[in-house]
Amino acid sequence: MDPLLFIPIALGGALLVFLAVILLRAAAFRPQSEEREQFEEIDLDRDRAVDSLAQLVRCRTVSYRDSALEDDAEFERLIGLLPELYPLVHQSCTLTRLPDRALLYRLAGKEKGAATVLMAHYDVVPVEEEQWEKPPFSGILEDGVLWGRGTLDTKVTLNGILFAAEHLLERGFVPRHDVYFAFSGGEEINGKGALNIVEYFRDHSIELGLVVDEGGGVVENVFPGVKTPCAMVGIAEKGMLNLEYRIKGGGGHASAPPPHTPVGELSAACCRVEANPFPAHLTVPAAKMFDTLGRHSTFLYRVIFANLGIFKGVLDMICRKSGGEINALMRTTVAFTQMKGSVAPNVIPPAASMVANLRLNPADDMESAIAYMKKVVANDRIEIVKQDGMNPSRISRTDCEAWEKVVRAVKGTWQGALVSPYLMVQCSDCRHYGAISDKVYRFSAMDLTKEERSTIHGNNERIRVDALCRAVEFFVRVMQQC
Repeated sequence: MDPLLFIPIALGGALLVFLAVILLRAAAFRPQSEEREQFEEIDLDRDRAVDSLAQLVRCRTVSYRDSALEDDAEFERLIGLLPELYPLVHQSCTLTRLPDRALLYRLAGKEKGAATVLMAHYDVVPVEEEQWEKPPFSGILEDGVLWGRGTLDTKVTLNGILFAAEHLLERGFVPRHDVYFAFSGGEEINGKGALNIVEYFRDHSIELGLVVDEGGGVVENVFPGVKTPCAMVGIAEKGMLNLEYRIKGGGGHASAPPPHTPVGELSAACCRVEANPFPAHLTVPAAKMFDTLGRHSTFLYRVIFANLGIFKGVLDMICRKSGGEINALMRTTVAFTQMKGSVAPNVIPPAASMVANLRLNPADDMESAIAYMKKVVANDRIEIVKQDGMNPSRISRTDCEAWEKVVRAVKGTWQGALVSPYLMVQCSDCRHYGAISDKVYRFSAMDLTKEERSTIHGNNERIRVDALCRAVEFFVRVMQQC
């Protein structure tokens, strides 16, 4: 036989072996078996839990970067309500008030050990009241739904934490180790309340064994090929960077324009950036999510997720085409949000600018992102200036008891849901805690539809009573393990 005939035969054999390995790995890429745990029912005073949140919602605790627009009396009104709504908490805990509207409650434990911190913020974003179906600060309960700004972000969490503590204290609960309830009144404007609390923990040498703040929720149809509800627990969050792109020109009358105006050059730069997205990076949070949820996906997707080293390019293509959160998990994203040019339609501006909001993948930082922007824009006439920003957070562990506490609390509250680590694409107060703990988890204890999630920072924010009460149940289950 001609030796040359062995080449295609050998290649064909190698290809068959290659395909067999890929398919066998996909077939073996299945969920690990685990014992089904029995969870105790939690009998809550649901009406009281709803009324407590409704009263918090009625406080207009709107935060603005211009503090002159804020109503301090409304913030104090909410703080003054807390002893009335949660009396046993205020009898059993010590309250420390720190600068920038930070509140820190301590529920003392039976013995020394690493403390638990449960977080929320009680400020809310502004509203366009005329766009709402119901008044945003009336706390209206109708057909099993509570309406109002803050029902989701995040007065529901503040109520969930304190009402859970009240529920347990009524039954004589004392935690094994200290539990802290940490609330800030300026999260929506990147205020320093949470940072001041972190400094308090650092100054008092308080070890933190678990931190839980807002983040992912229990959602459906968010992962390719998975129909089961998924509880997404953030183990890290992306950084944020606001960049301004500036260019100067000669100005002049619009009737005799130059080949490229300042606005035109900025527009070309914008198109170049959007056509050249940041490279994809499979960081730890995303890899753990693909490994966890990918095992529950359809066989075709399991072929990809079980062989990411081979199909990384395919995954990148899927992410780029789908956009949204799954794409944001894989790369630094750029969203152009503002542009400024001439003051009149017939005047070429002597200068123009635009602003982009970047969300930084853990593989990038502010410095590397700016360098990439300059490379892609490739126009020395355009100055790229950092307005403000923060680097990605520390990545928390999932191989520890703290993570298992969160998982058990989730599984007890939303039985049958899959629990997965993920990378949070928004920013939160708990990013500050990475300086003192590697056990910081981001989970908004709610099961929400896509439509309900769209009301966060939007119009007609509201929460189902069932979801509100499950938030309380989750925090009861967390505290029972402290």
